This record gives sequence, C-alpha cells and structure tokens, in this order.
Amino acid sequence: MAYRPNRQELETPELPPELAPLLETIAERVHDTWAALRFDGGWTCGPQRDDRTKQHPSLVAFSELPEDEKEIDRRTAETALRAVLA
Repeated sequence: MAYRPNRQELETPELPPELAPLLETIAERVHDTWAALRFDGGWTCGPQRDDRTKQHPSLVAFSELPEDEKEIDRRTAETALRAVLA
C-alpha cells in the first residue's frame, strides 16, 4: 500500500489571530531544531547545499533566513498548532 500523508490540518479551523506570535515562536524553534541536528551531524553554513561537504545556506539564525525559507517553518508550526486545536 502506498503512503498517503494525513492532511487532517486542512480540515481544522483557521488559527485565531492572537496565535500569530506563538506561531512565529514555534517556527523559529522548528528551524533551531533542524539546524541543531545538522550542526550535530557535522554540517556547516555554506553558499549552497552540498551533501558531500555537509554545507547548507540555511544554517543561519531564523531572522536571517529568506522569507520563503521562513514560510516552510511557519507551515510546520501552523500544522502543529492546528492539530492541537483539533
């Protein structure tokens, strides 16, 4: 049987506006967790992703990420918050 992602978060209500600051905090922690795992695995910041040399340009503080990269972490945070609310 093929894997099918659980898309339950799409069926839950929109997040209340007052959760926007919490969503941003969680998004930053998501990024920090991802980066810490990479650093622990020997990765460093580099100009482009290179799996051979373990370099990745997103190994910077959340505030330094381009907006499109921040959105990836925000979507993860929003999915988690929506699951909690559901």
